[in-house]
Amino acid sequence: MNRTVLRKIHAIAGAAAFLLIASFWTSTVISELFGSQATVVTVKHVIVYALFALMFCMALAGATGMKMGGKSNHPRIAAKRRRMPFIAANGLFILLPCAFFLYYRAAAGQFDAVFYAAQTLELLAGATNLLLLGLSMRDGLAIRRPRAA
Repeated sequence: MNRTVLRKIHAIAGAAAFLLIASFWTSTVISELFGSQATVVTVKHVIVYALFALMFCMALAGATGMKMGGKSNHPRIAAKRRRMPFIAANGLFILLPCAFFLYYRAAAGQFDAVFYAAQTLELLAGATNLLLLGLSMRDGLAIRRPRAA
């Protein structure tokens, strides 16, 4: 696969992952603040199913990024490479379990202190991933910009 196609796939997959996480975060906040318990249950249900699309996008962005970046020592590529383990670990060990836990608690109508503690953790971890992905997107765009003379 040529570099132009890899770059486009990487950009689309990364942007889609960012938008999915942003939509999960925003819909959670809006449903909690303004929605009914049924709305919260629906949001949690949709998030659990949409996680499969997110995992695909993240894997695709990671694979194409590694393929394009190779062993480059470019500072921005190195920064993106350093962020990825944190993004992945945050997703696998905090966001993914929280999403399933919150869905099951919401579906059972258990909106208690444990639910809201997990919800707070999920929102913080989601915001962290949005920040880290945003920084990586910024660095990726900066690599492609022509340098000022």
